[in-house]
Amino acid sequence: MASPSLPPSVPSQTAAAAARFARIPSSVSLKSTSSSFKISHGQQQQGQLENLHLVSLSKQGKLEEAPCGKMASLSDGRLIHRRLGNPSRYLENCVLKMYCACESFRDAEKLFDEMLEKDVASWGILISGYSQKGRLKEAFRLCTRMIELGIGLNSTVFTNLLKSLSDPSVLEIGEQLHSLVLRTGLSTNVSVITAISNMYVKCRQLQRAKLVFDQMVETNAVAWTGLMMGYTRAGKQKDALALFIRMLKEGVEMDQFVFSITLKACSGLEYLNLGRQIHGCIVKLGLESDVSVGTPVVDLYIKCSCFDSARRAFKRISEPNDASWSAIITGYCQIGEFEKSLQIFRSLRLKDLAMNSFIYTSIIQACSALADYNMGAQAHADAIKRGLVSYVHGESAMITFYSKCGRLDYANQAFESIDEPDTVAWTAIICGHAYHGNASEALKLFRRMQSSTARPNEVTFIGVLTACSHSGLVTEAKLYLESMSREYGVDPTIDHYDCMVDAYARSGLLQEAYELVKNMPFEPDAMSWKCLLGGCWIHRNLELGEIAAENLLQLDPDDTAGYILMFNLYGSHGKWDEAARVRRMMGARKLKKELSCSWITVKGKVHRFVVGDKHHPRTDDIYRKLKELNCSVTDVESIHLTEEDLSFGLAERKQLLMDHSERLAIAFGLISVPNNVPIVIFKNLRACKHCHDFAKHVSMVTGHRITIRDSCRFHHFHLGKCSCDDYW
Repeated sequence: MASPSLPPSVPSQTAAAAARFARIPSSVSLKSTSSSFKISHGQQQQGQLENLHLVSLSKQGKLEEAPCGKMASLSDGRLIHRRLGNPSRYLENCVLKMYCACESFRDAEKLFDEMLEKDVASWGILISGYSQKGRLKEAFRLCTRMIELGIGLNSTVFTNLLKSLSDPSVLEIGEQLHSLVLRTGLSTNVSVITAISNMYVKCRQLQRAKLVFDQMVETNAVAWTGLMMGYTRAGKQKDALALFIRMLKEGVEMDQFVFSITLKACSGLEYLNLGRQIHGCIVKLGLESDVSVGTPVVDLYIKCSCFDSARRAFKRISEPNDASWSAIITGYCQIGEFEKSLQIFRSLRLKDLAMNSFIYTSIIQACSALADYNMGAQAHADAIKRGLVSYVHGESAMITFYSKCGRLDYANQAFESIDEPDTVAWTAIICGHAYHGNASEALKLFRRMQSSTARPNEVTFIGVLTACSHSGLVTEAKLYLESMSREYGVDPTIDHYDCMVDAYARSGLLQEAYELVKNMPFEPDAMSWKCLLGGCWIHRNLELGEIAAENLLQLDPDDTAGYILMFNLYGSHGKWDEAARVRRMMGARKLKKELSCSWITVKGKVHRFVVGDKHHPRTDDIYRKLKELNCSVTDVESIHLTEEDLSFGLAERKQLLMDHSERLAIAFGLISVPNNVPIVIFKNLRACKHCHDFAKHVSMVTGHRITIRDSCRFHHFHLGKCSCDDYW
C-alpha cells in the first residue's frame, strides 16, 4: 500500500535519521499500513521513515529489495525515482523494471528515452515488460530499433520474446526470431534453443519442435517437459512416454514437472501398470506429498477405476489444491457416491477454499443423479457468482440437471442462453425433451441442430430414437436409424438397434421387433430381448414372450425385471403354475429387487417413502388422504406383480397397492403443497400401471398437476391425462 508522501522540506532531525537509516540492514522489512486513515504526527513520521528506508536501499545499490514492483506500489516507486538525484545506470534499470512490474509503461518509456547510457539490459527490461504483458507490438518495435541501431540482441531478449509467442497466429514471427537466433550465433545457447522448441510446441508445430530439440547440443529439464507437454496436449501420449523413457536411459535428472506430465500421459492412455511404477519412483524420491505430483497420481487412479488407490494417494497430499479436490470429487461421482461428493463440496465452501469450474460441473452432475434440485440450484448460482461455469461441459451439465429435476423450462433457458451450442449441449436438450415425452419438440430441436455447425453423435441419436420410441413414431425412428451412417457418418451401435426394437415392440409390431433382433448386424444383448419382452407384456403375446424371456435370462440370469415381466405375462393368461415356477426360479437364485423408494421435496426438505411406510411424522394424515381418494383395486386377479410387492403373497397385494411408495408421496404432496404448485416426485424404479392410473385419477379429481420421474422417463399428469398418452 502507498505510504504517506514526504513533506516538501524534511526537518533536520529527519535528515539525521536518514543518515542513520542508511546503515540499517536491508533485510529489515517494511510494514504496510492501511490506506484509509488520517495522518497523525506519529503516522507521518512512520511514513517518512519507510520512505527513507526505500531511498536508503537505493543508495546502497539494493533497490531490487524495495517492494514497490512486487506490491505494484507505483506511488512509492515514483517517490523513490524522484529522490535518486543522478542515479547510476544500474539504479535506472531497477526503476525501469519497477515501472514495468507496475504496468506503468508510460513512465517506463519516458525514463527509457531520458536515459543517457542505455545498455542491453535496459532494452531487455522494457522488451521483457511488454512481452510478459502480451503487448507484442511494442516489444517487437523496440527489438527492431535495437537491430537498426546495431545493438546486438542477447539471450535474455530472445528468450523473453520467444516465451511471449503462445499460439499459432504468431508462428511467422517465431520463425523470424528463430532465423535471427541462427544468424546471431546463439544456436548453442540452451535457454534460447529451449525457448525456440517450446515456441513451436505452443504454435502446434510438434515436428519442428522435435527437430530443434534433437539438434540441441545440451538439453535441460525445461526442454524435455515442454516437448512432452506438447505431445500430451495433442493427444500423442505415446510420444510423450517415449521421451520419458529416453530421459531415463540418458540419466536426465527428473523433477516433479516431468512426473506430472508423464502421469497425465498414462492417464490419457489408461496405462495403469506404468503409472504404478512411476508412482513408486515418486514415493522413493519423497515427492508424493507434493501437490503438483500427487494430484496427477490421484487422477491416474480415478481414470483407471482404482478408486481405493486414488483415495490413499489423495490423503498423502500435504496441501491439496482445487485440482486435487476436483479429482477426488470426480472419483466419488464415478463410483456412484454422490452424497460423499456433495459432502466434500459443502466442506470446501464452508472453509472458503479455492474451487474451479470442474468441481462445479461434477457437483451439478451429482445433483442430476440424485435429483437434488435445491443443492444443484445453489451450486449453479454459486458458480455464476464466482464466474466458474465451464463453457465446455458446465452449461451442458446444467441443461441435463434441470431436465432431470423436472424443470424443463429452466433447461430450455440454460440452452437458449448459449451463443453457439456444441454437440454436447444440443444432445443434452434433445435427450431432456425425449425423456419428458416431448417427441415433437425433441425432433424440432434436432432439425435446428442440423442447421447449426454442430454435428450429431451417437448419443444424440439415442435421444432422437428414444423420443420416437416413447411416442410411437415408428416410421420416423426407422428413417433416422437408416440415415445415421449415410447422412451423418455415425455408425449405429447395438444401443441404437435396441431403441428401434423398443419402438417396434411398444407399438405392437412384435413380429417386426423379433425379426430385427434376429437379423440386426450385432449379436443381440440382454437389452434387445428385454425390449421385446416388454412389448410382449404390453400386448399380451405369450408365445414371443417366452422366447424373449428364455434368451434374456440366458444372457443375464440375475435380471429381476425379466422374471417380473414373465410372471405378469403368465398371470394375464391365467397360467398360475408357470407363474409360480418363475417365482421359484427367483427364489433359487436368491434374487431380491432393489427396495422401491419415492421422494418429494417440500420447503427444501426431502421426504422419502418406501412401500408400506409408516415412519413419517404425518403418517396418519397421509393414509387419511389416501382413503379419501378411494382408489382401491377390488379385482385381485387384475393385480399384476410389481417391483414393490414381489416378496408378498397374492392375498396381501390388494392392500399393498394402497401403500406403494409413489402413492404415499402423492398423498403427502397433496397435504403439503399449494394447489398452484406442481407436485414433483422421483422414484428409483419404474412406476407400475396401477400407480400410473392412480396419478391420473388424482390429477383429475383434485386439479393438481403431478410430475413423476421413474427410472425410465418423466410422466406429467394433468386433468386425468398423462403426457405419455399411456404409451409407456
